[in-house]
Amino acid sequence: MYKKAFIPFRGYYSSPFARWQGSLQNENSIELGAATAKRWLASKKFDPKMIDYVVFGKTVGQHHSFYASTWAGGMLGAEKVPAVHISQACSTSTTCLNYAAMSVETGNYDLAFCLMTDRCSNAPHTIWPNPMGPGGEVISENWMMDNFNADPWVGLPMIQTAENTAASIEGITKELCDEIALRRFEQYQDSLANDREFQKRYMFPVEYKISRKETGVLEADEGIRPRTKESLAAKKPFIPGGVHSSDVQTHPADGNCAFIVTTREKAQELSADKNIEIQIISYGFTRVDKGFMAAAPVPAAEKALKNAGLSLKDIKAIKTHNPFAANDAYMSKKMGLDPMTFNNYGSSMIFGHPQGPTAGRCIAELIEELVILGGGYGLFTGCAAGDTGASLIVKVTG
Repeated sequence: MYKKAFIPFRGYYSSPFARWQGSLQNENSIELGAATAKRWLASKKFDPKMIDYVVFGKTVGQHHSFYASTWAGGMLGAEKVPAVHISQACSTSTTCLNYAAMSVETGNYDLAFCLMTDRCSNAPHTIWPNPMGPGGEVISENWMMDNFNADPWVGLPMIQTAENTAASIEGITKELCDEIALRRFEQYQDSLANDREFQKRYMFPVEYKISRKETGVLEADEGIRPRTKESLAAKKPFIPGGVHSSDVQTHPADGNCAFIVTTREKAQELSADKNIEIQIISYGFTRVDKGFMAAAPVPAAEKALKNAGLSLKDIKAIKTHNPFAANDAYMSKKMGLDPMTFNNYGSSMIFGHPQGPTAGRCIAELIEELVILGGGYGLFTGCAAGDTGASLIVKVTG
């Protein structure tokens, strides 16, 4: 349990997410993330020199990835600040925030800037020399599609891990998955009400290149696919006999987000409202059986709750990274939750999945929901590649 790690109110942002091969498809995610962070810091009148450490999260290779963390730090204005690069698949943001919280808690530094970014679009096609191959044929990998289609340890595509999880417990049907997907789309629509009032609480526009001389500004999510009861019922399962159609799973996307993690005193100084306090309470990281990735959020949540000395009845709001409907269905059945009552205002199933910043956006939304509710404990949990899960508990006061 952490006692000294805090996030200033509105000391975080997420860019809009663009569906892959959309407006952000040609941007180097390291450069785009740093440029967006620099603009955000300037808009808040925050001096980058206050940063003691940059915790940089990215999972999809980009040009100059070798220098990603220190390069990003330099570009956002923290030129002489040390930096670390964390790549933890879909739990990257959660792990970055935990790393920062742990370091503030132990006094290693006073203020960390967590910057998480990714571009699933135009992902790298990597080759390695292989002189011993037939005719010297190279070893090759399509970073996105090959890894989505097969975990080298398990040998299964990610969608199959969701189907395995659904089949492991009674009552997870296509009809239930369709109902959850429809509810998640309705919750996302709530974030768009009143001219995107909720999203504007935390979302920061991103500037991107259209051509050498022309730039554009992405102010809202791009490429969201509508769901209706009829359209969901009409969609056939992706795997014959399964429960997941293409509309009850997420889509790859591009985007970035950032958080300040610091001491209580500094968080209050930087807060947009000094009456609101946000504390990082605990973290949980777990791994489940081979081929059951969608089940991983449950033990991760249980571990974070145990580390915090809390139970589910203490939690006021829950957000999940739910690339498949089975994630939320399984969690609901194992933890005694109503799947229609959590993930208010949106989740990755609907707004997309840029990997590195995905959990970060969910956590920003969780904080804002808790503020609207007048405070309380919030739980984020989600799965990640390798049948792992990561969870974070935050407390909002005021």
